[in-house]
Amino acid sequence: TAVPILQELIEKGEEEDACIELLSNILEVLYKARKHGTGEGRHKDRGDAELVKVKKHIQLILERLLHTVNRRVIVLDRENTLRSHYVACMAAILSQLDKDHYSSYIKAFPSRPELMDFLMETFILFKDLIGKTVYPSDWMVMNMVQNREFLRAINQFAVTLTEMFLSNSSFELQLWNNYFHLAVAFLTQDSLQLENFSQAKRNSILAKYGDMRATIGASIRDMWYNLGHHKIEFIPGMVGPILEMTLVPELELRKSTIPIFFDMMLCEYQLTESFSRFEDEILRKLDSEVEGGRGDEQYKQLFESILLSCCQRHPELAKPGENFVALVTGLLERLLDYRAVMNDENKTYSMSCTVNLLNFYKEIDRQAMYIRYLYKLKDLHVSYENYTEGAYTLLLHARLLKWSDEANTAPMQGLHSPSLHTQRQLKEALYNQIIDYFDQGKMWEEAIHICKELAEQYESEVFDYEMLSDILQREAKFYEKILKVLRPSPDYFAVGYYGQGFPTFLRNKVFIYRGKEYERREDFEMRLLNPFPNAKKLKSTSPPGQDITGSPGQYIQCFTVQPVEETKVRFKDRSIPEQITNFYKANHVQKFSYSRPFKKGPKDPDNEFATMWIERTTFVTAYPLPGILRWFVVTSTTTTIISPLENAIETMMKTNEKIMSEINRHQNDPSLPVNPLSMLLNGIVDPAVMGGFAKYETAFFQESYLQEHPADKGNIEKLKDLIAWQIPLLAEGIRIHGRKVTEDLRPFHERMEECFVQLRAKVESQYGVREMVCFEDRRSGRPRSMAWGPDWDRLSHAGDRQVLTEVTATPKPAPHTSESEDRRNDRKENRSSTFFGYWRQDTRQSISELPEPKDEKQRLSRNMSDSSLGSSDGKQPPPRRDSTGAQPSPAGLSLSPTGFGGRVKSASKAPPLPRKISPTVYETFLEQSDA
Repeated sequence: TAVPILQELIEKGEEEDACIELLSNILEVLYKARKHGTGEGRHKDRGDAELVKVKKHIQLILERLLHTVNRRVIVLDRENTLRSHYVACMAAILSQLDKDHYSSYIKAFPSRPELMDFLMETFILFKDLIGKTVYPSDWMVMNMVQNREFLRAINQFAVTLTEMFLSNSSFELQLWNNYFHLAVAFLTQDSLQLENFSQAKRNSILAKYGDMRATIGASIRDMWYNLGHHKIEFIPGMVGPILEMTLVPELELRKSTIPIFFDMMLCEYQLTESFSRFEDEILRKLDSEVEGGRGDEQYKQLFESILLSCCQRHPELAKPGENFVALVTGLLERLLDYRAVMNDENKTYSMSCTVNLLNFYKEIDRQAMYIRYLYKLKDLHVSYENYTEGAYTLLLHARLLKWSDEANTAPMQGLHSPSLHTQRQLKEALYNQIIDYFDQGKMWEEAIHICKELAEQYESEVFDYEMLSDILQREAKFYEKILKVLRPSPDYFAVGYYGQGFPTFLRNKVFIYRGKEYERREDFEMRLLNPFPNAKKLKSTSPPGQDITGSPGQYIQCFTVQPVEETKVRFKDRSIPEQITNFYKANHVQKFSYSRPFKKGPKDPDNEFATMWIERTTFVTAYPLPGILRWFVVTSTTTTIISPLENAIETMMKTNEKIMSEINRHQNDPSLPVNPLSMLLNGIVDPAVMGGFAKYETAFFQESYLQEHPADKGNIEKLKDLIAWQIPLLAEGIRIHGRKVTEDLRPFHERMEECFVQLRAKVESQYGVREMVCFEDRRSGRPRSMAWGPDWDRLSHAGDRQVLTEVTATPKPAPHTSESEDRRNDRKENRSSTFFGYWRQDTRQSISELPEPKDEKQRLSRNMSDSSLGSSDGKQPPPRRDSTGAQPSPAGLSLSPTGFGGRVKSASKAPPLPRKISPTVYETFLEQSDA
């Protein structure tokens, strides 16, 4: 009451005497209270002497306040100044009160409601003074004196609570609740956290005042156990404050207070046969407390050991208690890992820890926490321009929402969320953001999938044709970008973190990383090693031994791996532009391989291929890449040994695929430079450069090799077949090269042609003639492309029949149609693409010289009628393979030992076909074939 009056007097500028007179009145009140506490005449001299001391102390404070501080400053800062002096006065008064004084004062209240009001106001006042300290943090003595007196008062009032407000008829929930919150606030205040002080200061405090945290902690524990059956009323409300108290890094305090958690579990279990409310609350509070800096490895171990020990003494809680402890310790481990790296400059490992947490919350079905960490991960990705990963992260939230007008139940995240009230609105906004991120990450195939889903909603559900038009236009632009915008394929790296010096989420684990565009391995390694300056880089790519994995140091292993493309069924038997197929070679990949060559057996100095074995390690990641991270942990590893012959087959396969890729690139884009094609072709056909496949012939085609390895007969035939198939590929490549080569390089081209003529004659005489399958797309402006591989055999057979149909079809006059019908027919014709086999003796002859029918309908009709060689349902039966090699088909085509279809001739030289073939000849041939 006196302090506000005193403030008003100072603000009005009253004289010093008036203030002192007011203070005298206050002291008279205190004097009467003192007499009431000690009794009239009892120790009167000592009481008067102490009262004089208090009076002088307060007078000095007031005089110093009035005389040394300018009135203007007093007005501006009087609240803090008077607050500090008021607290000093109150602490001085409290220090004069002993146990009898508190008891007499409590009994003096005329009614129980008035006492309860006094205790309520006192608890609130103390909590406010503790939370808003009036003294600077370096005023140790003043802070400790205040805390000592507050602690005495709190313990005295705790006795009053137990004696007067605990029985069933007098229990006051709010009063007890205020006590617990006050006691926890006192225990966790900064001025009592001794571990933050220097050793000298800590020793001084312990010697003079002791560790007050242990005292108040024991009081909180005793008060909790005194509650009896009222405990359930504090669950889950008191879980957070008790958790905050147990996280204080003081060993004895933790040991004495952690058992309160088991008591809470037991209390709720006895009433409901579960402790789900307690579990939910402690998981939610633990997340915020550990992220705020509390908790450590010691706490995790103590929590686990103490609660498991308590659960074992109660059989009904043994199993559920064990599961709960495993849940909390698992969360603690992930939270501690996350906190350890969340403030690092390099956010790479923060992303990993964030994913560990959101996966954990997903497994235990805590959707609110799961979404919270999803957006933390998204923000990290966007800050590092990982737009693809940011899109996949947002997609996880979008998949949780429905296309409905139900209200959002999960907590809202993001700047746009408050205005989005239904799940449909939020999902639509998320999808548009995801599309933007996929566009920035050049993942247009993924953006198209989202566009299609939005288009379906606009067209069939909400009938918003304006938005449908917009989304279809965006989708069309993505298709255009797929074909026209250059997208470099990323490199992938295997990274192993070995040694006990790494955090648990990295220790002795291997990850597959997705590199950035045009990122070299050297740059990637530098970026990888920055967070671990003391780590050593392992030079070997072999898995390290126990001496490395168990050492206290840090060792990092890094090498490039190749993605293993999954077979795409929808791409089989089709001519697909390279821009489309290349995307799937480096994306949506979960398997990666690394090949390590080694020598085995007697060395051949003239031919290293004969003893070149390959150790191939295949890594399988937890999730496909790309995903919500640029890396994923390896979950399984397998190792296979590739023999020299199998290695030769793989090398020939890759070489042929590379030639085919270059051919299709130049056919699709005539403006490409010819230099890469020049080097590729010359390295194969000119024996002076690389030797071609002559080394394979020397190593594997000798009779002695077949006698020593009779089981390799089939693989030898495959290798021969691959060599034979390389000739038509080279022929097409040299034809394109001759068309694009400049005059300066004409001698180089002629030299290459001379070498090829010799190579072709040799191969065709030894391994037979192969004729490639060509695909031609009838859409305007789309160049033809060639295709080959283990899945093209069926196309090759169908293709040979179709080309005959094309050149023999007799044109008929088209019936008169309307203009709109013509346009529809044109669109249908543009959508159809055909494939055909071709053969020629002169490699410079273009397939475009073959005549084509003008009537598309007649050609398609004839194709259907020619399908009598196939099955009754119009499908071409698959060709059969026998152990002897190529088996001629009814149409004259064969299936090679490697599975490649086409026309295989004998090894003898075949007579050349004429450049121009009469359609009548083909018609006669077809009639005979049909017959």
